[in-house]
Amino acid sequence: MSSLDVSRGVCALVPGLQHWLENAFYTVRIVDAQGPRERDDRRVLLATEIGHATHRDILINLIEGAPSLVAAANGLPARVAFGLEDMGFAFALIAELARPAAVPAVGDNASARLMTLASRVARSDATVLIQGDTGTGKEGMARFLHAQSGRVSRDFIAVNCAALPETMMEAMLFGHKKGSFTGAANASEGLFLAADGGTLFLDEIAELPLSLQAKLLRALQEGEVLPVGATHPVPVDVRIVAACNRNLAAEVAAGRFREDLYWRLNVMPLELRPLAERSGDVTAIAAAMLLRSAEAGKDRFVWPTAAALEKLSAHIWPGNARELGNVLQRAVVLRDGDRIDADDLHITGAPQLRVVKQQVLETAEPIRLRDVAHNSKLEAVRAALRETDGHRAAAARKLGISERTLRYRLAEMRELAAA
Repeated sequence: MSSLDVSRGVCALVPGLQHWLENAFYTVRIVDAQGPRERDDRRVLLATEIGHATHRDILINLIEGAPSLVAAANGLPARVAFGLEDMGFAFALIAELARPAAVPAVGDNASARLMTLASRVARSDATVLIQGDTGTGKEGMARFLHAQSGRVSRDFIAVNCAALPETMMEAMLFGHKKGSFTGAANASEGLFLAADGGTLFLDEIAELPLSLQAKLLRALQEGEVLPVGATHPVPVDVRIVAACNRNLAAEVAAGRFREDLYWRLNVMPLELRPLAERSGDVTAIAAAMLLRSAEAGKDRFVWPTAAALEKLSAHIWPGNARELGNVLQRAVVLRDGDRIDADDLHITGAPQLRVVKQQVLETAEPIRLRDVAHNSKLEAVRAALRETDGHRAAAARKLGISERTLRYRLAEMRELAAA
């Protein structure tokens, strides 16, 4: 958990900031602005306390009128000015300005608890299985685990198993000897050895064919790999973090994934919930994305209005953070005014999502938010296919998901229809 000092003057002026920061995975320390400090401490101070600030600090000013952000530059701290109407987003912005690069953006209490658990898991060398829908931040969690571990000084290697050519999977993972197959003009160490001493992130692990799953199981059990064409195994010290956007236990039950490998991977399970179930994260992720957009383009930071934030919070987000990123990127480019307003947020499929939510709410059965989000995702798939005349690639782009994930959703819809 990151620590952040907040001056007593700030707490008196905006008492809600401490609560937001604690939900955003910070340990907050209340300090005197003029009090002693460690070299790397970062503080949130009032603009009038600038005499006690360093370039690492964040100055805030409660004003009337349009909010603003002045990035840290020329030895001066970052400055955030905002009024009561923009206070909620300003809190998220302050948290993201102070957040270390390897820590995912969160603003929801349940997400902060998950991050606390993940930080404890990171300190071990146990294999981790991260499960969650596409766009929920599985790779970000994997990078956090690496950054918090004792392996941080070594490499983090990420590989999407679904993107590996099936005929080359074994050679790319475990390496190969020169001349071991047609086209192998040179030897290759493979991804396991490339990550030796560090962390290997295997995303979409369910896409590995069964034959390769057996070889992966041996690598995990024995701590060694056998390159293609080699006769002797090579020892390797790698921490495995695997991820899947499907229920891996269900894949085992269906015979598509080895049960012994599943239990070998599922030592430390972490489940990332859909964005629809963690509304506090929407504002935090939006603040982080808009900050990155401003830094990348060297443009002035664009603030969303309260109405825009309300619209973002009300959406179901079938595409999770990827969809949120697409919506914000379009809004930054196509907005009519100086700020992002509700009308600048072109959220496709929103009317259909609201209809599904209403249908679920009208049933007499107990309502679970997970069911609402799940049904909304399936309806979003139907809407995208209607709008693209059944063109799967175009529908996947509209939803902000891969064509492979779209196929999973379609298969699920067929199973439901047959039930």
